[in-house]
Amino acid sequence: MIRKTDKYLLLFFLMIGFLRLSAERIVTIHDTLPISKPDTLPSGVIIIPPSQGQLYIIGNIFIHGNRVTKPFIITRELPFKTGDSITLQQLTRYFSQSREHLINTRLFNDVTVSLKEFRGYYADINIDVKERWYIFPLPYARPVDRNFTAWAQQGYSLSRFDYGLKYSQYNFTGRNDYLRVWLITGYSREVEMAYDRPNTGKNLVHGFGGGFLLSGQQEINAITQNNQQVFVSRDSIQNAGKYLQTQATVSLRYYYRPALRTRHFFRVSMNQLKIDSSVLVINPNYFLNHRLSLVYPELFYSINYNDIDYVPYPTRGVLFETSILQRGFSADMNMTQLIAKSSEAFSFAPKMYFVTQNFGVLRLPFKQSFFNQQLLGYGDYYMRGLEKYVVDGVGLLLDRNTVMRELAHFSIPFLRNTSHDHIPFRIYVKTYADIGYVFNRYNNLNSLQNTMLYTYGAGFDVVTFYDLVLRLEYSVNQLGEKGLFFHIRNDF
Repeated sequence: MIRKTDKYLLLFFLMIGFLRLSAERIVTIHDTLPISKPDTLPSGVIIIPPSQGQLYIIGNIFIHGNRVTKPFIITRELPFKTGDSITLQQLTRYFSQSREHLINTRLFNDVTVSLKEFRGYYADINIDVKERWYIFPLPYARPVDRNFTAWAQQGYSLSRFDYGLKYSQYNFTGRNDYLRVWLITGYSREVEMAYDRPNTGKNLVHGFGGGFLLSGQQEINAITQNNQQVFVSRDSIQNAGKYLQTQATVSLRYYYRPALRTRHFFRVSMNQLKIDSSVLVINPNYFLNHRLSLVYPELFYSINYNDIDYVPYPTRGVLFETSILQRGFSADMNMTQLIAKSSEAFSFAPKMYFVTQNFGVLRLPFKQSFFNQQLLGYGDYYMRGLEKYVVDGVGLLLDRNTVMRELAHFSIPFLRNTSHDHIPFRIYVKTYADIGYVFNRYNNLNSLQNTMLYTYGAGFDVVTFYDLVLRLEYSVNQLGEKGLFFHIRNDF
């Protein structure tokens, strides 16, 4: 017998499928645009009056507002260059693409790309940017738990905070490079220093980076029981060492970007992990073969294709990424991880959008230590409505679907006569449904493993500057549990 909740979920997915098929059949054709004065879109793109079939040559490109950013970093993101011959209709489309590419560098609060003037058959281009703040020597304080719900389950304990200083300098030399120095103490200890410069060389297609990390944890997630993390602290164990787990990592990184939308990334690192002997008493499978320390190399490669309008909160376009990770080569540490993920977003009615995000993860061989089994509930692998739970495993299929409507789009004044003269806000109402499955042949002692998972709900999103997304959601999961959840995300 099908339960009511299952019927409603089935109807929801049928509705989603219908909307997708209907939207895919809608093709809007602009054969001509009215010849009139330029018009500014809300996105900051200037529409120019097209002339049928006439080719124009890109002349000078003028850039304003880039006090720190080097001009060649900006022109690197343009789908055209000086000397190209294109129609004005093509140029209008390129203006929109240019703004999206520049915004997705996360260097600017706002970007306007427009036609400056004609000089015969030459078209000069104007680019105005508003740079972000790049230096953040900020005090750092946040719970160590995965999310606010997990922190609430620990009683909102202030002792579960890390605090310290994070010095981050984006656009360090004006080349979209990144320097960070983190000194964290409190619940755990962490010292990290890293530098990344993804644009070097004559054509800016190569990049490099490197860094090191030293960390110590007084408490670790030693085992999963009842689909929830079980933490063990140093203070709860007699004769425990200063830290229950320490880590030392040195890494080198290489970037390769042969085209505007395609990026390759390589990383090689050497890692050392140590745990206190008391951890194996609680979970003998924390490391394989009852090891207390491991030294292993890690190799990682990913390829990313990005045609999304705004990565932190997409409403149009597609994104695809696939990667392979090799962690160790010995009997004590040997894991090959394959990941594929995609995002697709489109508008099917005015101010209405459909977004689907899909993830696939496979870890080989299937017999892995507890350390290598974190999957659903960690990082990007989450289901709305299962915030209280984690699901360990070696295989994951995850599909998140959202229908949303923009309710409001406005700005409020901020710092006049600066690049932060206003703070933009976009408010969306949404409904969603997620489906997931986690495979675990070994250590499958939790009920959410090897079973179909589904959640659904509705909520509001607020999107503002510096890629800040606030989510308020009311969700229902397949266990019949309901709840209101709040999330803050800032990827920058």
